[in-house]
Parts: sequence; structure tokens; C-alpha cells
Amino acid sequence: MTLPAALAALLAQQLNTAVQAVQPVSGGDISQAARVEAGDRAWLVKWHRRPPQPQPGWLDMFAAEAAGLALLASAQAVRVPTVIAHGAAQPDAPAYIVMEWIERGGSRPAALSGQPSAGARLGRQLAALHRVTAAAYGLDHGNYCGATPQDNRWLPTWIEFYGQRRLGFQMELAGRRGLLPPARRRGLERLIDRLDRWIDEAACRPSLLHGDLWGGNWLVDAAGQPVLIDPAVCYGDREAELAMCRLFGGFPADFFAVYDASWPPSPGRDERIPLYQLYHLLNHLNLFGEGYGGQVDGVLRRYGL
Repeated sequence: MTLPAALAALLAQQLNTAVQAVQPVSGGDISQAARVEAGDRAWLVKWHRRPPQPQPGWLDMFAAEAAGLALLASAQAVRVPTVIAHGAAQPDAPAYIVMEWIERGGSRPAALSGQPSAGARLGRQLAALHRVTAAAYGLDHGNYCGATPQDNRWLPTWIEFYGQRRLGFQMELAGRRGLLPPARRRGLERLIDRLDRWIDEAACRPSLLHGDLWGGNWLVDAAGQPVLIDPAVCYGDREAELAMCRLFGGFPADFFAVYDASWPPSPGRDERIPLYQLYHLLNHLNLFGEGYGGQVDGVLRRYGL
């Protein structure tokens, strides 16, 4: 694998040394990525030739990723990679981000000798992250969930924020992309109008969320510590995060057990899991097409819509 020439030149400037070796890294659906050796260190470099164009006042994709990682790091609850540099796309160079390379350790569910497993550690640490709160729901800038723009403008209640900024935003995007047949639109509109049937606003609080925490967005370092990557941060209700953790797998049972022991669930939590998974199913519908339409429709039927 070789880096684009313009990107290699930018990295040489940023790292103050020439790139010596490049090894492709798999696992991402949005950007290209590589382990880059330069000087006596290794770095993770991601790049995208045509990243999504930010709306006015929004950060570009990799600037938003850097800001999200910095916000998670400021909570001092769970490890995230340190960002070294990032840049927007130029006529002759792709958008890019450079961060520390994290060597992976053993399997995630396996306990270290005499210590909690990585999953148990992540459960405790995520509960600590969620205890970092704000006065309202949202964030001071828009960002991205995968390659989909994510509208984070502040709202005072969780029902408003989840209904408008999450479900409503994805619904309108699906409509523009021809992925919203009339029955699906009607079901989504009714669900949004009736969120207070399932969500107790008084039990919600604006917690700091990773925002896209599926199994591929955490890893374990060589010391056995969990590491969060690829955030889509905002302040939202913690149940939305935990529902995403259950959607595609990748989290051991002790992760959920330790989280719930650290912060017990609110009544009716399990009933709301599909409701919160719906945002990410809609996002996958918009990213990857009608293959996710059946799951979206299944959630609507689950709530009688």
C-alpha cells in the first residue's frame, strides 16, 4: 500500500520525518486507513478523498473526529487515541487525520490474571463517562455518525432532541434518498409524535456519549485497557448508547453487568432498546440502502406503528 503523494508530503511536515513504511488497516467502511512508520514511531493515518461536505458552521469530518476524541479524553474516564494532526481536503490532497498507533492486546472478553476483563473495565468506565453531563441535549457543533451528518443543535428536552435531531433528521434524509415509502414515513412520524409514551423525560439526563459505540469502535490496548475510537459525540440520554452497544454485538456479558451495577437502569429500559436502536438502523438505511429497511419497519411494528 502507498499513501497519496500529497498526503505523504503533508505527513513528513507534520511528523518532521519521512514516511518509512505503510501497512493497510482494515475495519473501516468510510475512510482508508494505514499504520504508518515514521522516525522511530508508528501512527494511525486515515484519509478520505471526498469527505462529506460540512454544513455552514460545522466542522469537517476529521476536525469533528478530533474534537470528539478531545472531549472524551477530557472526561478522564476511558482511554482514547491522541490526535497529532488533521486537515481538510485540498485540490491535490485528501482530508486526513493522524493519531497515535495503539498496539492491541489480547482478546477482549478474556480476563487478565487477577484483574477484571476488558469488557468489565469498559462497563465501569463507560458509566463514569456518562456521569459527565451538560445543561441541555446536543453539542456546540455538528459532527458525523459514519459519513452521515449529525445535527447536534441544543434542545432542552431529550424527547425533543431524539425526535427532531435524531429520528426526524434521518427520516428526512431517507426521504430525499428515496428510501421512505409512505407507510414507513407515516410510522416514523407517529413514533416521533408519541415518544412520550415510552420515554419518561424526568428520568433522562444529558450524559456525554460516544455516540456510535458498536463493537468495532472499541479495542483493547497492550496493557488490557479499553480504548474508544471513531466517536460521534453529543450529550444525550445514556440508554441510547447502551442500546447501540446491543445492536450489532461485540460486547461481552460482563460489560453490561458491570455497567448496570455501576449505574442501575431506569424502569422500562429494556422496552426502549429497539426505540433507540432505530436511529442507527435509519442511519444504516441511509448509508447502505434498503437492506436495512426491513429492520426499520420491524421496529415500527414493535411499537404498533
